[in-house]
This record gives sequence, C-alpha cells and structure tokens, in this order.
Amino acid sequence: MNSKIAILGGAGFLGTRFANRLEQSTYDFGIYDIDISNGSTVFADVEDSSSLEAIKDCSVIVNLAAVHRDDIKPISRYDDVNVNGAINVCNIARKYGIKKIIFTSSVAVYGFAKANTDENGDHNYFNDYGRTKHLAEIIYKEWHDEDPDDRMLVIVRPTVIFGEGNRGNVFNLLSQIAKHRFIMFGKGDNKKSMAYVENVAAFLVFACSFDNGYHVYNYIDKPDLDMNELVSKSKQILFGKEKVGIRLPAWLGYSLGIFADILANILGRTLPISSTRVKKFMSTTQFSSSISNTSFVPPVKIEEGLKNTLKYDFIEDNEQKRKFYSE
Repeated sequence: MNSKIAILGGAGFLGTRFANRLEQSTYDFGIYDIDISNGSTVFADVEDSSSLEAIKDCSVIVNLAAVHRDDIKPISRYDDVNVNGAINVCNIARKYGIKKIIFTSSVAVYGFAKANTDENGDHNYFNDYGRTKHLAEIIYKEWHDEDPDDRMLVIVRPTVIFGEGNRGNVFNLLSQIAKHRFIMFGKGDNKKSMAYVENVAAFLVFACSFDNGYHVYNYIDKPDLDMNELVSKSKQILFGKEKVGIRLPAWLGYSLGIFADILANILGRTLPISSTRVKKFMSTTQFSSSISNTSFVPPVKIEEGLKNTLKYDFIEDNEQKRKFYSE
C-alpha cells in the first residue's frame, strides 16, 4: 500500500489549508471531495460508499467532511453525512486494510460545558451537529478497538475555527463590527476559545506522525479572549480605536433570539439570528487541551490570526477570491 494521505472534504475551508501544508512537507496526499471544481480533486462522497473506492490505495484517511451549520434542514442530513459517513469510512478502511484515521469532531459534543472542559468532559450536546459528531466518534472508536495495537485513531475536537475567506459565525460577528452595526448584549466578560485555521491545519499534519493507539485532543488557540477583548482588538485593527460601543442588557438579547425563532417559523426560512445563536454568543465557551503536553507549537499567534482575517476580509480587496461557507 502506498504511504499516501486521503483528505476527505479536502476542498473545504480546513481541507484547503491542510493540503497546502502537506504540499510543503514530504507527505504524499490526495484531495477527495464532492466539489471537484479544482482540477486536482478526485470525486468522493462519504455518503456514497462506492465512491470511497477512490481512496483504496491510501494508508491514512483524514476525514474533514461534515455538515456544519446549526440550521440544516432536513435534520436527517446530519445523520446522513456525519454518522453514515463515519460508517462508510470505517468500512472502506476495513476492506482495504487502512490502519490510520484522523477525524475532525468538535467541542460541540460537550454542549454548554463548564469553563476549561478538557478531553475527559461529559458529552452533553444540545444540537444535532454535536449529537452526530458524538455518534461518529463512537463509530470510529469501535473501528479502532477491533485491532487497537495495529490501528491509529486521532480525534480532533476544534473549537470554532476562523480564518481568511470563511463565512461562518466568527465572520458574521466581525462583519457586524466592520460595518459599525455591532451591539454588545450583556457585560461581554464571557470568554471564547477559538482556533485559527492555519494552526488547526498544522496540527493535523503533526497528527499524521502519531503512533498506533487512540488519541483525542481538543484544539484551542490560547489565550482565550472575552467578548470585550475580541471586539476591542478587532476595532483597533480596523479603525485604530478600541471602544466596544453600544451595550444593551442580556435579557434583551435573549428576547430578540426568541422573537427571531418565531418569525423564522412564520416565514418558513432561516434568519441570521436565532435563540441558539444568541445563547452561544452570550455564553462562555472555554476549553482546555492536552496538546500542551505534546511538542506541537502553533505557527501563528491567535491575535495575528485575527489580524490576518480582518485584513483579508474587510481591509484588502479579496472579494473575487473563494469563500467557504460553514456554521
């Protein structure tokens, strides 16, 4: 078997950065995705077991393919991609004797966890994204435990990933700040663990060299910023001033979220605000990681990653460059 890494979901936000880093290494790799607009990408869909035959000659599977957003309809899409996809990946690994799998899960498996929850934290997911990531982890662990001495499983649970070109929750927040539309609800002292995409990609490269065994890591870039710090640092980069700006009571934010849920049901479509997103915004989502016990060093400081993102998305003219849409 060739010593080759298969990147499932390799044309996505994280996959693109991961592939770029592998290009700078000695690893051989292939990009597999349902999006084959890039001429070097091979079609493979984790929902379609026959299409996964494309990776049969690989020795390592890195599965980044997932349904990310928190408002996907129908809900069965989470199970189709995140759970059934895991089953299909494990089956193809069994069929061709592929002994190494790296799976990107999420801190969403913990739900609204207590501050500094580590990899041993209870799984108290509150949405279907977290639920199906939890179930996928179980499926991969069962695969590993069939031959634990001769198989490697690495589960990486990143917190919210941000970076240049991504159109997810962090971008939505930064966009409101850049457009002078941001309103702080509550005190703003709730801390947010975040992960810069370039660092997560670098850690995935690092994980490719792990020994056989079962490895689980939260991925967080420290230090954690509270909302006041995140907003003030962003405004300093964008406008040269650090004042947070308009601040309203927390109860009003929760009320607006509930109202948005009712309106979305009446209109039959999703809105950029919801009670779940308001709760996530106003809660502390702070985690710890045992990565600090390894030799891995993130190549980019989180404040530098924030600066890179703000410059790329709101200061420089990159409108024609590719965008990645996620949660």
